[in-house]
Amino acid sequence: MVKTLEEKETSKYSPFQWFIFVVFIPLLFAITVGLVVMTFAGINVFEAAKEYGSKLPIISNVFDESSTKSTKQYEKDLMGLEGQIKDREAKIEQLKNQMEDKDRNIDRDQLEKERLQQEIDNLLAIQEDNKRAFKDIIRTYETMSVKKSAPIISKMSDEQALKILTNIKPETLAGIMENMQPAQAARFTELLTNQNENTDGQTP
Repeated sequence: MVKTLEEKETSKYSPFQWFIFVVFIPLLFAITVGLVVMTFAGINVFEAAKEYGSKLPIISNVFDESSTKSTKQYEKDLMGLEGQIKDREAKIEQLKNQMEDKDRNIDRDQLEKERLQQEIDNLLAIQEDNKRAFKDIIRTYETMSVKKSAPIISKMSDEQALKILTNIKPETLAGIMENMQPAQAARFTELLTNQNENTDGQTP
């Protein structure tokens, strides 16, 4: 009688329901408890599953395929990065060459500037020497007696004579004119007059 009741109780559940209650739910509970325990124990469950799964033929193929795809993608990304690095290195090298060219141009310009400045300084020095020498000449004619200086100036070219006559003192000029031949004195007087007129005409 008891056995008949148990059989009736068992017959109320289908095989699927029996599997759910007897096998699946207890197994799911056991897996959940196991995951919780392993997590608290510091074990990375997913890494461990990947490691153990890679040892199984079918699962290992899945991991290998995923790994292959990742490797190809990494290689592709790496090649792209290497290309970018080479482009930037080429750009940097180009900029360095441009900077070096500009530095060389600056050096050349600086050397040319220094050369021109040296040339200007030399010309200014020569000009100062010439001015001092000319002043010495004027001073010599001013200190010389007009009887000696008049014949010397008379034999000079008009340009040289005018340079001296226009820079000596008026009283010295008058004395030199008095000691020249009348024709020479008249000629130099005319030259001096024309020069003064030209100078006055250029003065604003």
